[in-house]
Amino acid sequence: MQRILSYMRKTIETYELIEDGDKIAACLSGGKDSFTLLMGLKALQRFYPKHFDLIAITVNPGFEFFNSDFLRKKCEEIGVPLVEEVSHIKEIVFDIRKEQNPCSLCANLRRGIINSVAIREGCNKIALGHNQDDALETFLLNFLYAGNLNTFAPMSYMDRSKVTLIRPLIDTPEKEIKKFIKRNNIEVMKKVCPMDGYSKREDMKNMIFELEKKIPTVKANMVGAIKRANINGWK
Repeated sequence: MQRILSYMRKTIETYELIEDGDKIAACLSGGKDSFTLLMGLKALQRFYPKHFDLIAITVNPGFEFFNSDFLRKKCEEIGVPLVEEVSHIKEIVFDIRKEQNPCSLCANLRRGIINSVAIREGCNKIALGHNQDDALETFLLNFLYAGNLNTFAPMSYMDRSKVTLIRPLIDTPEKEIKKFIKRNNIEVMKKVCPMDGYSKREDMKNMIFELEKKIPTVKANMVGAIKRANINGWK
C-alpha cells in the first residue's frame, strides 16, 4: 500500500485533488483499479492533513453475475459505506438498443447515474479509478479515431452538476496496481461485461504492448508528450 499511496499522494498534491471538507464518492466496479482507489483513499484519510469524508458508489448494470453482496462485504472490511444504485443499463444497451459498439452508451449512462447518486448523497467530488495506462489508451483512441490530442484529465469540474471529477490513480502505472492486488491477495469481482476484451480500448492496449517490444520507453515517452503539451491540465 505504501507504494500505491506514494503515487496517489503525489498526484493529489500536484493537481490539488482534495480539499478540506470534501465528501468524495469513489466509484466501485469491483475490479482491481476501483478497489485500489477505494483502499488508497481510505488509507489516506487516516493521516492526510486535509479532512475528507468518503463513500463508495456502485452502479448495478443488471448483468447476471454482478455480485452486490461481494462488494458490500468488501466495503465493510475496508470500512467505507457503499451506496448501490440498481439500473437498467444492460436492458437498454444490449436488449432494447442492441448496440454493436455499446461502450460509449454504457459509459454515458453510468456517468449520469453516478452523478445523480453523488449529488443525492451530498458529495462534491467523484473519484474515478482510471490509471496511467487507461489515460494512454484513451490518448491513442482519440488520436487515431477522432483526430484530436486528448485524454482523461486529472481533475475536471462539471458545470451542470457542480461536481468535480478526480482521478487519483492517473499517474499510477497499471503494473503497480496489479502488483498491489497480487501481493495482498485481494479478491476482485469477476468481469461481467460481455464486451470485455473485445473493445477498441483493448486494441489500444494490445498496440501499446506490441510497441513496447520495439520501443521499451514508449509509455514514458507518451506520458512525457502529454505532460509537455499540458493536455487536459497534465503537468
